[in-house]
Amino acid sequence: MRLIKRLLPAFSMAVASAAYPVEWSGNLAVEVRTFPSTAQWPEQKDNGLSLSFQPELRHRWNDGDQAFTFIPFVRVDSMDEERTHADIRELKYLHVADGWEVRAGIDKVFWGVTESQHLVDIVNQTDLIENIDGEDKLGQPMVRVTRVLEDGAIDLFLLPWFRERTFPGAEGRLRTPLVVDTDQARYESDAEQKHLDYALRWNQTIGAVDAALSWFDGTARDPELLPGTKGSESILIPYYPQLRQAGLEFQYTGEAWLWKLEAVHRDTEQEDYRAAVGGFEYTFVGIHDTPLDLGVLSEYHYDSRRLAANSPLQDDLFIGTRLTFNDTQSSEVLAGGIFDLDHAGKSFRVEASRRIGQSYKLSLEGQLFSDIASHDPLAAFAADDFIRIELTRYF
Repeated sequence: MRLIKRLLPAFSMAVASAAYPVEWSGNLAVEVRTFPSTAQWPEQKDNGLSLSFQPELRHRWNDGDQAFTFIPFVRVDSMDEERTHADIRELKYLHVADGWEVRAGIDKVFWGVTESQHLVDIVNQTDLIENIDGEDKLGQPMVRVTRVLEDGAIDLFLLPWFRERTFPGAEGRLRTPLVVDTDQARYESDAEQKHLDYALRWNQTIGAVDAALSWFDGTARDPELLPGTKGSESILIPYYPQLRQAGLEFQYTGEAWLWKLEAVHRDTEQEDYRAAVGGFEYTFVGIHDTPLDLGVLSEYHYDSRRLAANSPLQDDLFIGTRLTFNDTQSSEVLAGGIFDLDHAGKSFRVEASRRIGQSYKLSLEGQLFSDIASHDPLAAFAADDFIRIELTRYF
């Protein structure tokens, strides 16, 4: 890519600087996923082992006003060949001067405040073959210009190259009944992946309130899935329309309370709708004079399309709890359930992690689907309850 070629000379100059040495870090992880129930769709497998590697290189110079970051990622998976993949999460140059920050290259940006869904977050594409929770993102080519304000900032994003969503292959679990053929992806824009998207965001902290307003205009990150064929085989084809999104983020931090809200208005050629997720987290600190903190969470999901929405979170209630041990091993457990108020379906999730020594971390994740109706968007995953165990070595 031309952008990468332009960054390499800057990187060479950075490495030559002796003021700030190159910083190396990263992690190597082994993951086991097991699915207790028999798969719904042909060719799917019940268990899988995978390895992931994510090194990180960072270098600063000119009194820290310039910096270079390179973070690649690679996974090798035994279950699904589509999940064996590589990506550049970050490859960026940063320049800081007089209240301005300019970043150019490949980067990751996160917007949002809520726990159970990141509704406003739209800059980076979801790396769906990593996990269905939407937490993992592909690196996005961008130029980001930031004007730093007192207790806030204004960001302009120019996004010159679109990243298509990743999807599981025929052998993968948590997939649609028909395999998604990414090679036949279609676009509303004639420019396809070369369409120049842009986004604006203002964020400000005022006392106990953190607020942000954002605008995005470009290719939708969440594709529609259209029926198609590949030879004699029926498949699904991703279609990416043009999208305009206005977003709001709000968080109030009290002594023990966190009140959170994310809301969007989205407009495409096919539809115009609103969606929101909001709720609270209350933390009981030092339960029974112990180091334990217990948080209670609840969030409600709304989508103006209601039953016509292609999202499973259109009229749903999330209830969860977070247990923080405050120990030297950074032990933590987050557990909760999402209850569909229209279809009566339920999904439960638990995430737990604990450091082992100075260099290792053990993570556990479990997902259970219950009473999923055939017309529910989650119906394709009804038999995909799973347990994931990951051991990560940091260096």
